[in-house]
Amino acid sequence: MFEISEYIGIIAFAMSGFFVGVKNRLDLLGILISTFLTALGGGVIRDVIVDRPPFTFTHTYPALTILLVMLGLIIFQYHKRNSIENKPLFILSDSIGLVSFSISGAIIGLEADFNLTGVIATSFITAVGGGIARDVIINEIPFVLKTGFYGTIAILIALSVYLLEMFSLLNLVTTTALFFLFLTLRLVAFYKKWSIPLI
Repeated sequence: MFEISEYIGIIAFAMSGFFVGVKNRLDLLGILISTFLTALGGGVIRDVIVDRPPFTFTHTYPALTILLVMLGLIIFQYHKRNSIENKPLFILSDSIGLVSFSISGAIIGLEADFNLTGVIATSFITAVGGGIARDVIINEIPFVLKTGFYGTIAILIALSVYLLEMFSLLNLVTTTALFFLFLTLRLVAFYKKWSIPLI
């Protein structure tokens, strides 16, 4: 379940990071950094926290997957059509990455025998850590801090995964159900413009 979620998240966030790099008119190296940070940054931070070698440093496929995604997007010139904020592919890929990485981060927290706080932290960091790092280097307010129901989705997923494990119900079927449930919630929240109340 971890590897399935991880690779889905890598593909989805690679697309998201690519579009953000193009939006900010970065050169090819800048887009490469934006793409890699978005797709892998959160996972690296998570693995350091749980004291294990980062997944992307011990497996060849994450980096290869990102390069193939970038190549495909460049070949099809998808990034030159309209603005990215209105692109269904950008919105969908970013939402899929958020949900997938939230699930994989929560699973890693459980495997590390973390309590609920730790599981929420690993889920949240995996899901938004790369995006925060990317936004900081391009001098933008991190996406998670200004978009309603973004980070909240990661927290709710972590809580759900923790409760399923507590009652011995965490398996491929329930994890898949969680994925589609929270993906739907994220997309509905985006299009309905739901947000957390301001102080």
